[in-house]
Amino acid sequence: MSKINEIKALIKPEMKEFEKFFKGSIKSNVRLLDIVMNYIVRRKGKQMRPMFVFLSAKLIGEVNKSTYTAAALIELLHTATLVHDDVVDDADKRRGFFSINALWKSKIAVLTGDFLLSKGLLLAVKNKEFELLEIVSEAVKEMAEGELLQIEKSRKLDITEETYFKIIFKKTATLIASCTAAGGRGAGANDEEMQKLKEFGKYAGIAFQIKDDLFDYQKTNLTGKPSGNDIQEKKMTLPLIYALNNSKKSEKKHILRIIQKYSSDKNKVNEVIDFVKNKGGLKYTEEKMIEYKNKATEILLNFQDSSAKTALIDLVNYVTLRKK
Repeated sequence: MSKINEIKALIKPEMKEFEKFFKGSIKSNVRLLDIVMNYIVRRKGKQMRPMFVFLSAKLIGEVNKSTYTAAALIELLHTATLVHDDVVDDADKRRGFFSINALWKSKIAVLTGDFLLSKGLLLAVKNKEFELLEIVSEAVKEMAEGELLQIEKSRKLDITEETYFKIIFKKTATLIASCTAAGGRGAGANDEEMQKLKEFGKYAGIAFQIKDDLFDYQKTNLTGKPSGNDIQEKKMTLPLIYALNNSKKSEKKHILRIIQKYSSDKNKVNEVIDFVKNKGGLKYTEEKMIEYKNKATEILLNFQDSSAKTALIDLVNYVTLRKK
């Protein structure tokens, strides 16, 4: 049994029930939408965000209807952002499969994302989960800001390490933080416990995104996207930022020129990858990832020992050790 399946075993009944709950929440009266929704459901990922919700709830108390609403709302909004991201990036693949954008084109993809977003909002309102709606809406706002900040910086290629962490907090960590906060709150967490869970989710989410950024510098195609994809899209991630900060002015100018002018040239992209490796960019980035993993784990020490606590620690470890 894989590590992710071992972790899921603790919440197997809840995840099974969640599957039905989620499928019911995306039904529509339009046949085309149902076809697209079915395609999305059949190509779901590891569902780590619902796992964070359920495990956080179990850390505090019992899983209840509020927990399922939180997990479904977050998964709906997360899926909506992925569909929209593929339109923004003009991406043909998602997790190794054709994207909605590739199969049904941008108009349908945008409307599908809008449908998922509205379904999530309605789910929260109908269940009178207004605090949950506030938690998740704040995360969606942060995600949009993060994407726009990254686009702005990719044009100027002037991103600092501080700005990088601001971007990944907004783009990725804020949604993981909403998972842990919402899961705990629905199970009865007080303000202090919810804040600790939110911090835990923030650090776990940062570690998750750093790991994702490391994949881009691997020769193997583990993530379903080509190696060097971030470089081709002129995305300045931590390995590259560190390498540039620790290079001569002439080297920095040369590498930035490649990214600016020749990012579609595979040989030039490989030159950038080799530059990052030689300058210690990967080693430094791995160290920062472990630092945030440890920060997340330390926060969990504030909670009583339980199987849910152990599973959350295992989940954070999995995030940093995963191969794809």
